[in-house]
Amino acid sequence: MGAYCNGDFTSSPNYTFSSSQDFRFSKHVHDNVHGNIYLDPLFLKFIDTEEFQRLRDLKQLGLAHMVYPGAVHSRFEHSLGVYWLAGEAVHKIKSHQGYELDIDRFDVQTVKLAGLLHDVGHGPFSHLFERGFLPRVLNGSKWSHEQMSVKMIDHIVDNHHIEIDSETIKRVKEMILASSEFTLPKSTREKQFLYDIVANGRNEIDVDKFDYIVRDCRACGLGCNFQFQRLMETMRVLGDEICYRAKDYLTIHKLFATRADLYRTVYTHAKVKAIELMVVDALLKANDYLDITSHVQDPSQYWKLDDTIIKTIETAPDQELRESRDLILRIRRRDLYQFCNEYAVPKDKIENFKDVTAQDIVCSQKNAAVILREEDVAVSNVRIDLTHGRHNPLERIKFFKDYESEEKFSIPDDRISHLLPTSYQDMIVRVYSKKPELVGAVSEAFENFQLKTYGIKAQVCATPEKKKRRI
Repeated sequence: MGAYCNGDFTSSPNYTFSSSQDFRFSKHVHDNVHGNIYLDPLFLKFIDTEEFQRLRDLKQLGLAHMVYPGAVHSRFEHSLGVYWLAGEAVHKIKSHQGYELDIDRFDVQTVKLAGLLHDVGHGPFSHLFERGFLPRVLNGSKWSHEQMSVKMIDHIVDNHHIEIDSETIKRVKEMILASSEFTLPKSTREKQFLYDIVANGRNEIDVDKFDYIVRDCRACGLGCNFQFQRLMETMRVLGDEICYRAKDYLTIHKLFATRADLYRTVYTHAKVKAIELMVVDALLKANDYLDITSHVQDPSQYWKLDDTIIKTIETAPDQELRESRDLILRIRRRDLYQFCNEYAVPKDKIENFKDVTAQDIVCSQKNAAVILREEDVAVSNVRIDLTHGRHNPLERIKFFKDYESEEKFSIPDDRISHLLPTSYQDMIVRVYSKKPELVGAVSEAFENFQLKTYGIKAQVCATPEKKKRRI
């Protein structure tokens, strides 16, 4: 088992395929994380559609490749990885406890299909489309990629006349929604533990994270000593819940810590956020002309949206897209929104924190030499946690002592390690100037805002130089 993510785990003797699976009648693809992934005919019916193939044109990490050049992997390969790990997980549980849990072929099939299709509803640029763009144009109506995945599944089945029973599709959709606010009450489900494999709303340990943490670390060239294989081999179902050996608590903590580190160093990198803010502005300026939002409720149109919308804007001659085109050109030429400074919200203020807006910064301006407008300022409110807000995620996880024991229990903080953090969430406010010549004025207004709000100012993180070249 490799200690780093940038290796092929299949070369390790501890990372083996389930011996209970028969791959003679399956096709296979070679994945650079998991090795050979075998695809049965049913799953190929979904994969070989234009709706699923669209995932090739959605980068898993959105715009992070503009800072980490290797981060060009797609939702397509991630979906295959989650499909594979979902199958591995359910087969391991079946091999150890299949008789007592009554795991059948239907259960295995639904878990694997949920893993394959869980991201089929994702929009362009990863979560930017859902969290950055759509809230600005949908006027408060709720939209989630999980809900769209459910709609896309129905569309794929109907459009391609896939013969599959309705109960399988119903269960697959429920599993995809299992970690969202649209999930069914747990009391209405049979075999609840199956719903925790792909999208775990109960304690956040699922194969979706197993895959993207390893895959993202590998693509960005980062070390990753989280070993999901250890958890896959030793997990056990007790009381309809997947539980873990007490001795593996540090492995689980490492899962959440590695994810938080990815958020800090990659997903919310200051330069990545600057580019994201520019792309959101470009999409907002192009929305009326391209009518992007008309696609987001109709699966037959939605599948046509992918990351290539940037190239569409960039190459279109239409005058109506000029402002959007200019923003994309600025990104190409690395003339980005300028990072002014950032501020970590005090720990005792996080609970009641309200997102800072451009208006907050502009209203804090005291020097009238340069008059700032809201459209001159961009603000990024960054939340980084261990998946459970201000709380320790291990609180929600059930452990067992050994395989002779039938008791499951939680492990309190003071029994784990005194080296673990006392706070499990960071809130960071970053402010950017959209025009290089306004960096000084925006920085000063941001400092005034901090003094007014918290009585202290941020440590200087960047000097207001105009054309500083940063990759």
